[in-house]
Amino acid sequence: MERERLGSRLGFILLSAGCAIGCGNVWKFPWMTGQYGGGGFVLVYIICLLLLGLPVMTMEFTVGRAAQKSPVKMYQALEKPGQKWGIMGYVSLIGNIALMAFYTVVCGWIINYFCKFLVGQNSDIGFVPMITNPGLNVTFLAVTVVVTFVILSFNLQGGLERVTKYMMVALLLLMLVLAVHSITLPGAKEGLAFYLVPDFSKINGSVIVGAMNQAFFTLSLGIGSMAIFGSYIDKDRALMGESVNVIVLDTLVALLAGFIMFPACFSYGLEVGAGPSLLFDTMATVFNNMTGGRFWGTLFFLFMVFAAMSTVLAVCENILAMTRDLFGWSRPKGSLICGVVVFLLGLTTALGYSVFSFQPFAEGSAWLDFWDFIVSTNALPIGSLVFALFCCNNFGWGWDNFVKEANTGKGLKVQPWMKPIFRFCVPAIIVVLYVYGLATFGWR
Repeated sequence: MERERLGSRLGFILLSAGCAIGCGNVWKFPWMTGQYGGGGFVLVYIICLLLLGLPVMTMEFTVGRAAQKSPVKMYQALEKPGQKWGIMGYVSLIGNIALMAFYTVVCGWIINYFCKFLVGQNSDIGFVPMITNPGLNVTFLAVTVVVTFVILSFNLQGGLERVTKYMMVALLLLMLVLAVHSITLPGAKEGLAFYLVPDFSKINGSVIVGAMNQAFFTLSLGIGSMAIFGSYIDKDRALMGESVNVIVLDTLVALLAGFIMFPACFSYGLEVGAGPSLLFDTMATVFNNMTGGRFWGTLFFLFMVFAAMSTVLAVCENILAMTRDLFGWSRPKGSLICGVVVFLLGLTTALGYSVFSFQPFAEGSAWLDFWDFIVSTNALPIGSLVFALFCCNNFGWGWDNFVKEANTGKGLKVQPWMKPIFRFCVPAIIVVLYVYGLATFGWR
């Protein structure tokens, strides 16, 4: 099957950034920043992006471009005779499917909030009533899945690349408008100080681990989400430079989300450490109590739809590419079958707070927590560790092969002095994160 190509370098950067940019940037990053003390967390987070995110993203892009295969086949294409790295390709497929089993539902929640603000039914909107309504959840899950796989059924350049280009540009423009509006609110100065000025007395081990964890997960690393787009790009650009571009865009969106939320929260006297409900309940309250709130709320949740859908599109493209590599399906046939599977698995999360309740861990946990455990606690860190071991050691693909492919083309290149960071520091950090995550996980 002939490998499809992206039509431009801009399409590659925006498409890869679209996969990284999502609820991790505009939902998780702000509430973690609020809970971990503001500016100090932001500072440590940016450092972790450079030390951990950049090397792993460069390795993912490189493996994808060298293999010219989807993640399910890329290790087999590059491994030496007798090696068994190929099994990790199937782990990537499982991780992507598990991610969509709950992420499509979260995307549906965001679409619901957008619709409520658009039609003016936002005065009594609430997060808990929404997630416990089975009909509403199934409806918006179906909308998310159908729209996604209809787009993906077209050829790559005409479908995914074109849609993502427009979505990413619109996302950045909307966020800039909302950020400017928020920083002009009364009391915004205190919110900006909380967000931008580090309080070093609040930086402790938990803050550092939390920042590393957020930097790692926000870039969608470990399950081949970046590798698949590396397989679609030509060899005219070195891949470390392209990784920098994607991380800069991803970080810009996360930082803009903070500029939108924290000045508004301080202006209206709302709790910045509200946690996961910060986006839904807190921002809805902000918009319902401000002049022109329906208009600004509609814009805000429209940008959230863009952010979430960009990730859904990119990850489902990964699932589609892997299943097509395995079974030789056409795009339309693969889109139909993958769409049905994602929808059926998504029903567990959509109904998990009502008619299909399931408590996998501590009290209050549900299907969403089960799927997130598979992805966030296991598939992503293990997958990233494997990328580092595979690229930097002779028992894998090997450092020389990795550097030769990564540095092909113009732009920022991997330097010899970086080898200890890629080979030793990155795996060590990932192992620490993984062990810490299991040790502190709320099992019961």
